[in-house]
Amino acid sequence: MMLRQLEYLVALAREKHFGRAAAACNVSQPTLSAAIRQLEDELGAPIVERGHKFHGLTPQGRAALDHAHRILAEASALTRDLEEMDRGLSGRLRIGAIPTALPIIAHITAPFYQRFPNVSVTILSLNSQQIQQGIDDFELDVGLTYLDNEPLTNVRAKPIYVEQYMFLTPASGPYARRRAITWREASGAPLCLLTPDMQNRRIIDGIFRSADASPEPAMETNSIFNLCSHVSSGLWSSIVPVQLLQFFGVPRGTRAIELVEPTAQRTIGLIMADREPPSPLARNLFAMERPADIGSLIVPPLTPAESQV
Repeated sequence: MMLRQLEYLVALAREKHFGRAAAACNVSQPTLSAAIRQLEDELGAPIVERGHKFHGLTPQGRAALDHAHRILAEASALTRDLEEMDRGLSGRLRIGAIPTALPIIAHITAPFYQRFPNVSVTILSLNSQQIQQGIDDFELDVGLTYLDNEPLTNVRAKPIYVEQYMFLTPASGPYARRRAITWREASGAPLCLLTPDMQNRRIIDGIFRSADASPEPAMETNSIFNLCSHVSSGLWSSIVPVQLLQFFGVPRGTRAIELVEPTAQRTIGLIMADREPPSPLARNLFAMERPADIGSLIVPPLTPAESQV
C-alpha cells in the first residue's frame, strides 16, 4: 500500500468526483481510478460504490478513509519532525479562525513567525463548525474558536482571551446619547447581525433569550466588517465584540455603547487535535506564551467618551 493511493482516496472523498480528484492530485483520471482499484485489491474489500459516476464510499471505504487521514497525518508529522531536527521547525501551519477573532490573530502568528521563520502560515476565516471539521479531517493544524459555548470534541484547548460585546449604533440615532443599554432595549433596534451559521450569532441570540427578548434582525451578513459598515450608513445598529472596535477603532458616524443586563462574555482560544503524536507545528504554537499585548484588546471596554466619533 502506497501513501499516494491513500492521498487519492482522500481527494476522491473530498471532491466526490473522479475527474476533479484526479485534477487535484495532478494525475490523469485513469491513473487515479487504477490506484483506487489497486487499493481495493490490497485491502480485499470494495471502497467505492460502483457506477458511471461517483456515488460515495462503501462502509469499508469510509473506514479506510478514517485510517488514511491518520496515516497521512502521521507521515506528514514524521517528515516535519525529521526536518525540524535537521533545519529547525518548517512546513505550513494551517489555522482556521472564527471571524470575530481575526482582529487579534496577528498577535499570535507574529511571535510564532519570529521564532520559526521557516514556517509559512495559512489563515482561513471559518465558522466554528468548519474549524471542528477541519481539525477532525486533518485539514487544519490549529483552530481559534469559542471554548465555552458549544461543545468541542477530541481537541486540546488553550484559552487566549475573553470576548465582550458592545452596542454599535448611528451617532444620529435615538440611542446615541445613552451611556449604557440593556440587551432587551437593544432588541428593539433595527439590527444587523451575523448569519445564524456563525457561533457569534448563536451566542448573541442566547443572550437575548436570557433577557427575555427575541429580535428579528433587519440585515444579516457573514462578515464582521459588514456589521460596522452598515451601522455607519445610519440605518442599522449591531452587537459587535469590543476587541473589533479597540483594534480598528469605532467607525465614523457611530457610537459604541456598553451592553448591560446581562454583562456577557465568552472565552476564545486555540484548539488542536487530541491525538498522538501531535502536529509539531501545533505543539510549538501551543507551547508559546500568550502574547502580552493581547491584554490591551480585552479590557477595559470603551468608555462613552472614547466611543464618540
